[in-house]
Amino acid sequence: MRRSGPTFWFAAVFLGAILAVAILAGWVAPYTASEQDIARRLQPPGLGPHLLGTDEVGRDVLSRLIYGARISLLVGVVAVALSCPLGVLVGVVAGYSGRRTDDVLMRVTEIQLAIPTILLAIAVVAVLGPGIRNVILTLSVTGWTLYARLTRGETLGVKQRDFVQAARATGAGDLRIMARHVLPNVLSPVIVVAVFAVANMIILEATLSFLGLGVEPDIVTWGRMLNGGRLYLSTAWWITALPGLAIFLTVLAVNLLGDYLRDWLDPRLRNTLRSDHAQNPV
Repeated sequence: MRRSGPTFWFAAVFLGAILAVAILAGWVAPYTASEQDIARRLQPPGLGPHLLGTDEVGRDVLSRLIYGARISLLVGVVAVALSCPLGVLVGVVAGYSGRRTDDVLMRVTEIQLAIPTILLAIAVVAVLGPGIRNVILTLSVTGWTLYARLTRGETLGVKQRDFVQAARATGAGDLRIMARHVLPNVLSPVIVVAVFAVANMIILEATLSFLGLGVEPDIVTWGRMLNGGRLYLSTAWWITALPGLAIFLTVLAVNLLGDYLRDWLDPRLRNTLRSDHAQNPV
């Protein structure tokens, strides 16, 4: 297993800090997300009462970043938690079942893959309307295909393994074989992909919020903060730059953590790393 380097600790510490402030936003944030002070509008970051400045109506940018982290993490994690099991179920059934079932499920998957994800998400949200539930539902509907294709490919290889053939020879049913023998052996790459998918969901949620198709207007999100500050880029850069930086660092940390998790869960890669280390010890 690869040693825990500085990138891993940066990702772990940063994500832990973001999660902590999101959960404790009511106690950590110096102001509420909607508290306005017109007399202090467009104040730049400094050492005053508003550490990261204020926006166009005098709301504290730091407080809004903290409250916005709640939505980004909630949407990202819950959307993956809903789409991943659905995709895994479809992939295992398609890979293990006969050709006819496989063809039907994979054609449905390919039809959805042919539609750009962001366009499909915009269409679904436009029909359902804004709201956290609708955004999560939309991202879940658009995200299951990735897991389905991955799990189907892994299942095609696992079902030919000797232990699966032995279980079938002892009279085990298809559902028992899929649940006890196939599924546990295809989860490692799925877990890694799910971690990377959290970052993608955060970006998609920010995109929908930026376009005005995300959560309700009275709920602060990083994407809506980007939208609100786009008219003040030349005079109040911090309104857009700081939420953009928050999205960038969060997505980077998730990807770094997923990269480390991939190396840890993939035994073939671990063996390669061990071989390289044995040949070229540091």
